[in-house]
Amino acid sequence: MRRLPASTYRLQLHRSFTFADAAAVVPYLHALGVDWLYLSPILRAEPGSDHGYDVIDPTMIDPERGGRDGFESLVHVARAHGMGVLVDIVPNHVGIATPMNNAWWADVLRNGPASRYADAFDIDWAFGHGKVRVPVLGDEAEPELRVADGCLCYAEHRFPLADGTASDGDTPAEVHARQHYELVNWRRADAELNYRRFFAVNTLAGIRVEVPWVFEAAHAEVLRWVREGWVDGLRIDHPDGLADPGGYLDALAGSTDGAYVVIEKILQPDEVLPSSWAFSGTTGYDGLVDIDRVLVDPDGRVALRTVDARHRHEMPVPWATLIHDTKLAVADGILHAEVLRIARDCARAGGDVAGVDDAHTVAAIGEILACFPVYRSYLPFGLEHLEAAAEAAGRHRPDLADAIRRLLVVLGDPAHPAAIRFQQTSGMVMAKGVEDTAFYRYSRLGSLNEVGADPSQFSISTDEFHHRQQRRQAMFPTSLVTLSTNDTKRGEDVRARLHALAEVPAEWSALLDILVERCAIGDAPLEQLLWQTMIGAWPLERARLHAYAEKAAREAGSSTGWAAPALEFERTMHAMVDLMFDDEIVSGAIEAFVHEIAPAGWSNALSATLLQIAGPGVPDIYQGSELWETSLVDPDNRRAVDFGHRRRTLEALDPAPASHLGALPPIDAQGAAKLAVTSRALRLRRDHADLFHRYAPVDVFGAAASHVVAFDRGEVIGIATRLPIGLARAGGWADTTVHVAVRPTVDVITGRVFDGGPLLLADVLQRYPVALLAPQSEVGR
Repeated sequence: MRRLPASTYRLQLHRSFTFADAAAVVPYLHALGVDWLYLSPILRAEPGSDHGYDVIDPTMIDPERGGRDGFESLVHVARAHGMGVLVDIVPNHVGIATPMNNAWWADVLRNGPASRYADAFDIDWAFGHGKVRVPVLGDEAEPELRVADGCLCYAEHRFPLADGTASDGDTPAEVHARQHYELVNWRRADAELNYRRFFAVNTLAGIRVEVPWVFEAAHAEVLRWVREGWVDGLRIDHPDGLADPGGYLDALAGSTDGAYVVIEKILQPDEVLPSSWAFSGTTGYDGLVDIDRVLVDPDGRVALRTVDARHRHEMPVPWATLIHDTKLAVADGILHAEVLRIARDCARAGGDVAGVDDAHTVAAIGEILACFPVYRSYLPFGLEHLEAAAEAAGRHRPDLADAIRRLLVVLGDPAHPAAIRFQQTSGMVMAKGVEDTAFYRYSRLGSLNEVGADPSQFSISTDEFHHRQQRRQAMFPTSLVTLSTNDTKRGEDVRARLHALAEVPAEWSALLDILVERCAIGDAPLEQLLWQTMIGAWPLERARLHAYAEKAAREAGSSTGWAAPALEFERTMHAMVDLMFDDEIVSGAIEAFVHEIAPAGWSNALSATLLQIAGPGVPDIYQGSELWETSLVDPDNRRAVDFGHRRRTLEALDPAPASHLGALPPIDAQGAAKLAVTSRALRLRRDHADLFHRYAPVDVFGAAASHVVAFDRGEVIGIATRLPIGLARAGGWADTTVHVAVRPTVDVITGRVFDGGPLLLADVLQRYPVALLAPQSEVGR
């Protein structure tokens, strides 16, 4: 019988945190209550990679991370502590930054379409006249090429030579002309690239795992881990990039005897995945969205919109309009090569759809992509999304109505090459247009701009939250539920503090007036984004905010960008960042504001932790987030974690030998209270999994009933506070009660015992804003 996790803990492995380092923290993670280790990619990656998603050799474990011996030693330590192992794998693409490091890619460059690996890559040879276009050249008029050591060289790049293509006396340009690849200016990639990439990353080339031999070759090592018992489960990176995600999952299930598999999938509100897929759920962004939204005050929606509009001196563009425009810009810009490839696929298949030279066809494809309401369809599943996109595209561009009508027939055919490629492309357009652009332009409340979220959905009621959790329990009870990942835009506790802005819009507006007066830079949305980031992550090191500001500004693309940075604007922006630290009025106002809302942020954070760990699904803890998680977007969230400090803090919290009660630390900037809630809830999930077998709302009565989320997991009751500022202003819990079964229960967080029945929340939540009630007869054994 396959093993299932009670919880997971994500570790980011790289050359500075290897398998040996991971093994050293296993005893601490076991004491924390973690059930499974969850490892970032471990196959051999580009040297120096700090994320591992740029795999260059799928047949071996990365030596920089400790190699096979290191991995097997880590697994032995994990098994000795009763822990399972989940590993992140990357089926969609491989790293090609250094061609000579990737044997498959090097062989394709050397031998062209005749390469034994040509079918492994998604290359349009016809469009490149039999050559792969490699976008590495700079802007110089005559690139300085040279032939050395059997390679064609440009700057630091080295490329293989086809046999017989270099003789004494040949110029580098002549040698280059004889190769199966063409080195081109990097700016040409957006429209002229002829190999599929991961998003717009030229150094990550898509592979075709739908081809049986490619699947087998790319997964041989991974499957060996599963078959030999080293790994219990797999996390699948970016399945939306695959030609046939469902078929891939079937192949994986057949090769692993149905091992535990979760997929990195971003769902829109109310979107569901095919029930026929062989997987256990997602990596948990859908759970993150639910938890965040129930902790946001709905009454702040209009007020914060007004504050945002006053700062901009105009009403902000509606979210739907904004993302249509940013997605269209992506389709017409950095991913236009993919749009043109779809058009070529239409032309090659014949029929009544015009080909690549038909500007209307190209424009119509881009418009449909811009209007696509979810990341992708999985035809025939999700055909309604394509139809909705086509209808919306027709409203935006009535002049394209005929082209859209003809395209709908082709793009709705599951077997058509253009339809397959459209499905692979729509998610890329969504991700780049929304997560990597619009999120940095929409500034009403930054905590809502998170991966997997729709910022136009401001909050949800407790009733809606309960409905979503019941659906999760019924449909995907072993899906991960996360609060922070290597891809989140802000750490969970940055968002938790920013949620409080919805409860204090007037105070936020007053602070904004000070900030606008003293350090505005002429880009209102970016200003708000940076100021909210400072507030959410305070105290924040200057260098980290500078790095975040530069990435945020370039992702937004409003005042500067990656391709052509506006250096004068960026100098002004960095000066503003310095002012936030050096101007006593500005820094004093920020610090005073944070002092006022920090307790509400901590309350929200503890509630989010309780909802995540005690709710349906498998809680996934991102490395280090058992204390306050105030990381920003990557690479900030891959900073080193001080596990020694966390271990010592946990040891101080745990019960003394003569006592059954652990310490009850204060809720303060140290974060020990979060560690107490996390560890005690995780241990209950792991050691008493049988107590968690359903999800039902718990009745709450009284004036403050709207300030609590209470739920029954079968034998366990979870209670979490929401909207803490409003609760305090209304006078607290007063006579509000929660109704539970009449039996002795113990709050596993504080150790307090209750008789059951109607319980006063003022009593149950006297020490912390959360409680986790379990049968005393069970947990006391």
